[in-house]
Amino acid sequence: MSELEQHEINIGFIPLLDCVAILWAEKQCYFQEQGLKVNLIREASWASLRDRLAYGFLDAAHCLSAMLPAAALGQDQLKANLQTPLVLSINQAFISLRQELCYALDLPPNSDEKFSSHQVVQLLKENKPVNLAHVYKYSIHHFCLREWLALTDPDFAKSFHMLTSPPPSMVKGIAQHIFDGFCVGEPWNIQAQIEGHSFIVASSPNIIPAVADKVLAVTQEWAEQHPQTLKALVTAIQKAQADLQHMEDLSDVWQMLVEYQIIQFECSAQQHVYDFHKIQKIIRNMHGESAEPKLADFIWLLDQIQKWDDVELSQEDQQQIAQQCIYQQDSVVI
Repeated sequence: MSELEQHEINIGFIPLLDCVAILWAEKQCYFQEQGLKVNLIREASWASLRDRLAYGFLDAAHCLSAMLPAAALGQDQLKANLQTPLVLSINQAFISLRQELCYALDLPPNSDEKFSSHQVVQLLKENKPVNLAHVYKYSIHHFCLREWLALTDPDFAKSFHMLTSPPPSMVKGIAQHIFDGFCVGEPWNIQAQIEGHSFIVASSPNIIPAVADKVLAVTQEWAEQHPQTLKALVTAIQKAQADLQHMEDLSDVWQMLVEYQIIQFECSAQQHVYDFHKIQKIIRNMHGESAEPKLADFIWLLDQIQKWDDVELSQEDQQQIAQQCIYQQDSVVI
């Protein structure tokens, strides 16, 4: 593989189900098959991952899709040209609330989104403290929480202050009553529910469109300097994605997630059975029908930034920024 511009690369990730294709590609030696030595680096938060990617400490990263247009706009504390060649997951986040709060609001588990929104907003309007956390300001999780509250009152949704917590800290945060609810990807909603702290009361696919949630991200500069290396990286991860879609037995994948401390609870075909099969379904359907980035997804993300941050963009600027977020080598943006 002498044509590769770089043989050793650092990939950052946050412990969530949707980094599974990257981890599986490493476990199955798919990176090695492409001539790559990959160092997987577990990041503490999305902010640290963003900074380390932008400043070159990471070559690539498991990244929030909304970070890309936010960085292009300079909204995300720094201005950077981040691009993606590959979608890792389509939005599959959930909103969880403390169990005692659910009981007080007469909210059964898996409540209708409009009803749960109404109950929470009414409580907040009574000046009762309800702290809600998202994983990062520029994330589908933040937008999902805003849109959920907006089902009841759009103006209130815009003014409501939210807390921020890294995904792995969500369970601890709700267990210690640092916040009363959160929006995060799995397996953290399931873990908090299994441990008796919260119930899931809303699902992102019922609130926002099926847009890219996590993507493989690189800087534009790195992509331009390492096109063959990036192609090899994407090829390896796509091979892992194909495995995960079609494998009948995911026990080895499950064990890998346990080893990486992404799944930290007892769950099997005999114990917490519905949660076990839910996680398996998420793994098999992580990126939908196609892992190719779509222009429409980034336009929607820019619409959300404009809506909640009062940013004004022309349609031409919006199209240009969305296009810049998508790395193009041999693919056609759709």
